[in-house]
Amino acid sequence: MDAKAILFLIFSGVMLLAAVRVITARNPVHAVLFLVLAFFSAACLWILLAAEFLAIALVLVYVGAVMVLFLFVVMMLDINVDRLRQGFWRHVPWGVGIAALIVLQMWLVLSQPAWQGMNRAGPGIAGVDNIKALGKLTFTEYVFPLQIAGVILLVAIIAAIALTLRGRKDSKSQDPSRQVRVRRQDRVRLVAMATENDARQTKKV
Repeated sequence: MDAKAILFLIFSGVMLLAAVRVITARNPVHAVLFLVLAFFSAACLWILLAAEFLAIALVLVYVGAVMVLFLFVVMMLDINVDRLRQGFWRHVPWGVGIAALIVLQMWLVLSQPAWQGMNRAGPGIAGVDNIKALGKLTFTEYVFPLQIAGVILLVAIIAAIALTLRGRKDSKSQDPSRQVRVRRQDRVRLVAMATENDARQTKKV
């Protein structure tokens, strides 16, 4: 076993443990942090596969932008953790069964002899930088799926902002529309009050 295989086992093991902790952590903030660790481990696996651009993009886009957004949303939302954990153990057998089925399908596909030559570069790819090849495919054959994915991410960002802007009882805010529609009579009111001399004359009478 060479050093590359040892690093693959280490990074894949850390990624699997982090993925398990994402769904088993009781604190949502801890779950997000474990997801960040899983992304870093996946980036290390991409580097082992000589796809350094995908690894850097995974760290910059998901860890640096998307996961920070998720972390802020989770911290700002009032999540009742106890209510979310009530039916967790009841659905564990179903989750384990589905995960085992997915692993079985992956093993059946990857164990075929046709996949043994996947590491060899195909025609037109040998000697080409992976960044150049990825950019060529992204902006030619997969330009429309890329635009659709961007629209979906935009909708997700708008939904996250809308969730955090809901009204809360303990927050104080101003209504700009009411401030614009205010009248002079609503701001200042003149009240007629008796002077000190009038009060003395009333006592003498």
